[in-house]
Amino acid sequence: MIKGGARIQVRFEDVFPAGCVFVPDSVAPVEDYDARTKVRTPQFDKVTGSRVWQCRVMDADPELGAQSREVVIKILADHQPVPPVGPFQPIEFEGLMVTPWIDDPGKESNRRPKLMFSYRATAMVAPKTLAEAGSRRAAS
Repeated sequence: MIKGGARIQVRFEDVFPAGCVFVPDSVAPVEDYDARTKVRTPQFDKVTGSRVWQCRVMDADPELGAQSREVVIKILADHQPVPPVGPFQPIEFEGLMVTPWIDDPGKESNRRPKLMFSYRATAMVAPKTLAEAGSRRAAS
């Protein structure tokens, strides 16, 4: 059995073929909650030991249609990442990894189990050029 979930290295272009844009004010620490003590503590990555932060992006893929476009990306960094772009601007991620998991609602639910994905990255970066980010969206 794979402990801590399977982390599969992926290219940014494979996850976001049309790119994605940064949701403003969405960088925040990820915290663990102890129900017994009711205390929240910073979350640390079980593999790297780095602090875990998260930000939200909007997937620019036109094939999503009316589906939800918001995606949470967890960022492994010792210090809070600073967005390299402004609100609703194209953004990219380095060291992108995906962890597949099953959302199983249990026997009491009418809902079927669903395959989900969790994303982690080592850094958020501005696209190499804005023209490149725009051409990726246009090509999709």
